[in-house]
Amino acid sequence: MIFDDTACDLGEGVLWHSDRSAVIWFDILGRRMYLKPLNGARQHWDFDDHVSAAGIVDRDHLLVASSRALSLVGLADGSRQLLVPLEADNPLTRSNDGRADPQGGFWIGTIGMEGQAGAGSIWRYYKGELRRLFEDITISNAICFAPGGDLAHFADTDLGVIWRVALDAQGWPKGDPHVFIDPGAEGLNPDGAVIDAEGGLWVAQWGAGRVARHDRQGRFDRAIDLPAVQTTCPGFGGADLTTLFVTSAKVGLDGPTPEDGCTFAVESGAKGQAEHRVILG
Repeated sequence: MIFDDTACDLGEGVLWHSDRSAVIWFDILGRRMYLKPLNGARQHWDFDDHVSAAGIVDRDHLLVASSRALSLVGLADGSRQLLVPLEADNPLTRSNDGRADPQGGFWIGTIGMEGQAGAGSIWRYYKGELRRLFEDITISNAICFAPGGDLAHFADTDLGVIWRVALDAQGWPKGDPHVFIDPGAEGLNPDGAVIDAEGGLWVAQWGAGRVARHDRQGRFDRAIDLPAVQTTCPGFGGADLTTLFVTSAKVGLDGPTPEDGCTFAVESGAKGQAEHRVILG
């Protein structure tokens, strides 16, 4: 079940890179990005700022979100190119959950460094333009997209709510978001999420040690239990996109186990969507 036993303080942003048959993930507090092929050695890249999420541009390049910018990172040579500042004038925030959308954009959420109420936002980068979509969010999470590209989802873990919003043909929100799932009503904390090929939403539940699936109507379907209590982000991968990779965190635990902070691989019984590619311009 353990895919990689690196114990991250705050693992996040798991991403399947099909061109490399590899899993990418982050340790936000460690300011480090990892890449590990299914059959190969783990690599890592260190950053000056907190890094949390990425979108695939091509085989050798990722868009990487940090606490100050969206940057183009070269996997072959480690190069870094600033694409656009991200709340660079606000030292109180950093990036958190993010994912590429079906139209070639990249959504990224921010949060307060100390979890300050309402300090975060949801942004979208699309063909060179960065636009704030939603604000007054405390802990941005669960950014994911329905098959067909007509719906987006995002969460505020502090409120325990996952919203759904309709998208136009270019992937910009149209209309207001509405509550899709309310895990907080059951005392559950929604973290990162991903949507499978049938439209089922899989959400990591911080503090519950599991990833839960909800169907297209938001009804609970099933859950996969994991040995790390603080699960953070799921992502589908493997050759047939049926393996669910899940990051976790050990930060804040009084007595972390050897599994806390590890990255896991479990058979999901579902098929994921292929990760979308970011269009830079």
